[in-house]
Amino acid sequence: MSSYDIIIILCGLVIFSYLFDIFAKKTKVPAVLLLLATGVGLKFLSDALGFRSIDFSTVLPILGTFGLILIVLEGALELHFTADKKKVILKSLLASLVLLVITSVAIGFFIQYITDAPFKTCLINAVPYGTISSAIAIPSVANLVDSKKEFIVYESTFSDILGIMLFNFLLYNEKVSAFSFVDLTLETLLLLLLSGLFCFFLLYLLGRITHHIKFFLILAILVLIYAVGKQFHLSTLIIVLIFGLFLNNTSLLDFKWFKRYFDYPKFDKDLAQLQVLTAESAFLIRTFFFVVFGFTMELTELANIPVLANGLGTIAIIYGLRWIYLRFFNKGGLTPEVFISPRGLISILLFYSIPTNERLWGIGSGLLLFVILATSLIMTYGLMRMKVLPEGGLGLEFTELEDIDPEPTTKLPLKPIDDND
Repeated sequence: MSSYDIIIILCGLVIFSYLFDIFAKKTKVPAVLLLLATGVGLKFLSDALGFRSIDFSTVLPILGTFGLILIVLEGALELHFTADKKKVILKSLLASLVLLVITSVAIGFFIQYITDAPFKTCLINAVPYGTISSAIAIPSVANLVDSKKEFIVYESTFSDILGIMLFNFLLYNEKVSAFSFVDLTLETLLLLLLSGLFCFFLLYLLGRITHHIKFFLILAILVLIYAVGKQFHLSTLIIVLIFGLFLNNTSLLDFKWFKRYFDYPKFDKDLAQLQVLTAESAFLIRTFFFVVFGFTMELTELANIPVLANGLGTIAIIYGLRWIYLRFFNKGGLTPEVFISPRGLISILLFYSIPTNERLWGIGSGLLLFVILATSLIMTYGLMRMKVLPEGGLGLEFTELEDIDPEPTTKLPLKPIDDND
């Protein structure tokens, strides 16, 4: 295969991904499913033409890391914080924390029942299945009404961050004790402090750079911070989230010292350009990640009866616990939130981060593939049940709001009262 053939394939994938996004908005079918199908199709085509199989085992985690950072930043840059948003943020944070913990623990017990392995090892293997993927959830809810969209964006982003923290906590603590939780608390406080410092530093840098290339420099620094933090087993994805929220909400910092040192005339223009660049970069990375993952999938594993049985059990745990929590503890409604709990990019990254000595037989890539496909299809079903509002948002299930005329144009004349009636 020549270099021009590779260029043609890569450009074709970007064009198809763009068309998939348009198709997804019309049909509510997540573009991720179409990208995975494209990867599977390319795999069959490659085998049929006799091309040498390519090993993507090292490329996939790199693409996933870049995609995760960009998708979280893209979602954060779209959220504007106001006093009335405090409630939805707290609700989504609580939902992501509680559902992550109880789902991971429940799946951990399920895995222990299957494998009879130590519970801690089972729990490590369960966390990838307990974590919601913002890479799939955020793009899929773009057309929901703001209240539902914001809940899903915050919940899935917090789930990514908390999932990484829980995974690292279990992986690097041989014995869980009170001191382990003290260390976790100190680590979280340290990350919040570093997040504040980096936000002010990057904003100061953004306003002082005179070179015409500066946004990729900011993104490179963010990725560097994330990678260095991961070397020390820190969940530095929270810095990415807070930086995006910080940039999109600087108007709330009405202080003289802030305006003197950090505010500058071109900030709004720079913010708009950064939003566009982040969105398009996330689109590009997401395209290649899910196509490559589809290329590496072994569909034959889905024909394995134990994989199907374990997958159905895992799905039942995920959605059963989610329905119970949203039904009794979240008063924001069930539809479509109960259906939007996809597993994807973050699940893949965590799965491949499990050390060889902690991996369990029977809880492999086949189960991961089944859960990713099943949760995406269930999310598609949930979104398809929603009706489109006139302004383009998705409203309540089966509610034809466009047929409602709040003020009829034709008013009936009032009949005078007759005493003989």
